[in-house]
Amino acid sequence: MFGKPCFKIGKKAFVCFFRNCMVFKLNGEYHSEALSLDGSELFDPSGKNRPMKEWVQVPFDYNEKWKIFAEKSAKYVAE
Repeated sequence: MFGKPCFKIGKKAFVCFFRNCMVFKLNGEYHSEALSLDGSELFDPSGKNRPMKEWVQVPFDYNEKWKIFAEKSAKYVAE
């Protein structure tokens, strides 16, 4: 996805690695939780202030949360 390593379900990406962060496609409470983490932000792969509103970039400092976010992201994309 955008030239970054990613995981997909079918042809839909649900998680990717970018600048020592994991990026997750999330909605609902998990989207809010991920964004509330210090240093997390909406994913802007172009760097041109055009963030993708469902995608949250979560820093390595929160790597213990990456698994649950990946699971929720996979479930969301698979629906």
